[in-house]
Amino acid sequence: MRNSRFFVAAFLLAAGGPGLASAQAGTTSQDPAKPPAVTAMPLAPAIYNPAGRRDPFKNLLTGKDINERRVITGLSDLMIDEITVIGLVKRKGRYEAVIGMASGFPMTAREGDKFADGYVLSIGDNQIVLRKTQERGVPLIKPKDIVKEITSQER
Repeated sequence: MRNSRFFVAAFLLAAGGPGLASAQAGTTSQDPAKPPAVTAMPLAPAIYNPAGRRDPFKNLLTGKDINERRVITGLSDLMIDEITVIGLVKRKGRYEAVIGMASGFPMTAREGDKFADGYVLSIGDNQIVLRKTQERGVPLIKPKDIVKEITSQER
């Protein structure tokens, strides 16, 4: 059995040997310094189709971190969730809100004043309406109106 395998292998090697030698001789006749030409296939541009999924390339932490220390210099640095309404004052026929910051310092706000994530929509005799236009730095599709009221006990 082993002898027959040996003879078959020797026969194939002997029969294919001259063919392989002539095939190798044909390839060596070319210029050895010149490599064979390789054609590059054009690449199609990558396209992302979200199809109802969130964008994986969008930074989820674009907004300000709650634990982040920051310097507050005015109303534009405050976030709507951080403020508390201390009181409402009527001055020159218009209402102003006295707002307490997280540190406890008071500031006044009028209609149209801007915060970091929204603005003052309206001020009444017992409430202030704030319109929130951003959530953690990302613009909201539909703005939220937040009403902060002062009860008769707090006046």
